[in-house]
Amino acid sequence: MAEEFKVTPWEVEGKVDYLKLVKDFGLKLIDDNLIKRIQQITGELNVMLRRKFFFAHRDLDLTLNDYEKGQGFFLYTGRGPSGPMHIGHLIPFHFTKWLQDKFKVNVYIEITDDEKFLEKDNLSYEEVQKWAYENVLDIIAVGFDPNKTFIFYDSEYIKNVYPLLIKIAKKINFSLVKAVFGFKESTNIGMIFFPSLQIVPTFFEKKRCLIPASIDQDPYWRIQRDLAESLGYYKAAMISCKFFPPLTGITGKMSSSKPETAIWLTDSEEQIKRKVFRYAFSGGQPTVELHRKYGGNPEIDVCFQWLYNFFEENDEKIKKIEEDYRSGKMLSGELKQILIEKLIEFLNKHKERRERAKDLVHVYKYEGDLAKEMWNKIYL
Repeated sequence: MAEEFKVTPWEVEGKVDYLKLVKDFGLKLIDDNLIKRIQQITGELNVMLRRKFFFAHRDLDLTLNDYEKGQGFFLYTGRGPSGPMHIGHLIPFHFTKWLQDKFKVNVYIEITDDEKFLEKDNLSYEEVQKWAYENVLDIIAVGFDPNKTFIFYDSEYIKNVYPLLIKIAKKINFSLVKAVFGFKESTNIGMIFFPSLQIVPTFFEKKRCLIPASIDQDPYWRIQRDLAESLGYYKAAMISCKFFPPLTGITGKMSSSKPETAIWLTDSEEQIKRKVFRYAFSGGQPTVELHRKYGGNPEIDVCFQWLYNFFEENDEKIKKIEEDYRSGKMLSGELKQILIEKLIEFLNKHKERRERAKDLVHVYKYEGDLAKEMWNKIYL
């Protein structure tokens, strides 16, 4: 009997069967032919594509057709500011930046301050605004092109999109969002209305919108695709990733309510070392002697999965790490130390860029070329 799991835009539980999700959601797997097409255009492949961390799609082939015909496309992603960001939150932004760099396209980043205030009973509006600012610093630190990127808060930009927003809302009834999102009679009406607003940025340009995101966000885009053409826009395209596994095991995802599951972007070197050695689930044997004899299992080892999916881009190095770990030549502690060094290097660079980002918030929100263009538009 298959193990039960749960995936919604707000909650992930259990060992996720990604093939079942692809089938249930009506997605397609990213096959080798599609990867070759991307490589022919970009000249290289991002590690998350090579190793199929981004593994499923809708209309990615049509998006590439549009690009090759000179029609282009645009990117849309976002962040719900309910607290500090961890490694799992940041990784899809790095992939989105790579797409922007390679295809030279606009990126729209929605900060869903409204949704998080409506969803979280324990967060005041002022607290959400505080986390929105802190999260934006982390996003800017990724390095998006300031003239091709627009970062906007829903609560602030809604005045520019309200005419379009109500056109979308009129096409979505309660029975649909209840079925898709599991809303109940006790759900506040702000949350019931919110999917309309999350769909709006997919219509920011009269081009196809490509959304890089974890697969749990897919329900929003299924609704978008049902109504887009009736409003004169393209159906959104998706490129979906798996969940970056929590430190404590390869099931579920990192959780803000469980600090031991994640490496936070603000963690110190000592905190990183302590968390990895204490909490990182190992695929090794109970003793050194047994490990030398039988070797480790990288499929269930969180440190190896983190290295494989993002932190070790060199294919030869990751192959050697896997071989040494499987054979027992490399111990679990040694594998953990490799990840710790990678994490410290990554986060030290991130923290430096984040500090510089404090002087750039106004550029991404108001003064960059794309930002200025967006504030001059009213979407009817």
